[in-house]
Amino acid sequence: MAIAIVGFYAGICGLLLLILSWRVVQLRQKLKVDFGHGDKPLLAQAIRAQANFAEYAPLTLLLLFVLAAAGSHPLALHVLGAGLVIGRVLHAQGLSGNPGYSPGRYWGIVITWLTLAAASLLCLLLLLGIRL
Repeated sequence: MAIAIVGFYAGICGLLLLILSWRVVQLRQKLKVDFGHGDKPLLAQAIRAQANFAEYAPLTLLLLFVLAAAGSHPLALHVLGAGLVIGRVLHAQGLSGNPGYSPGRYWGIVITWLTLAAASLLCLLLLLGIRL
């Protein structure tokens, strides 16, 4: 059951990455840029939103998988999985709309970092035999 919970959030993250990737492809075609961002700010933002997602989601999902395999409580896995998804969606929306400060970008990274930190610490606690 616990592995299925992680699978659920991994599936959502996979679809989100496809959406972000599709946006990059569409902008590349529209702006006629084959490689890099071609000094096109909108494309640069889309590339960073996609890359930032790809930088944080895999490690966090791996940590969730370890927690699930170790028998962590399903509620803890749902809280962490939802934190990852919410954080990444907020960040991508914020970054896609504004290259500078935006509430979505700010809260997205805060939620993502808190989720990553919590999952990391919980994995380290497993070494002490503490499971949540």
